[in-house]
Amino acid sequence: MLVSRHVRIAGRVQGVFFRAWTQQQAKELEVTGWVRNCPDGSVEAHLEGEQWPVQRLIELLHRGPPSAAVESVTDHAADFTRADRFEVRD
Repeated sequence: MLVSRHVRIAGRVQGVFFRAWTQQQAKELEVTGWVRNCPDGSVEAHLEGEQWPVQRLIELLHRGPPSAAVESVTDHAADFTRADRFEVRD
């Protein structure tokens, strides 16, 4: 079953390679979509793919890369964009 989720991650998540790390995790799990920094210091991502890999990526986002300090992760259903890869956006 394909799912699409919008995720926001708060904490010390900018300037710690969070976006590149997320892209790597997404590629390994075969999840498509994007990740970007937000003006408020959080990071947001759009994830699409099979239910288990998307859920697993959300679980990994709760931890983040070693240099991050994740305080909260929220996610909700999102419209499909039919992304064909996972990209880092500015």
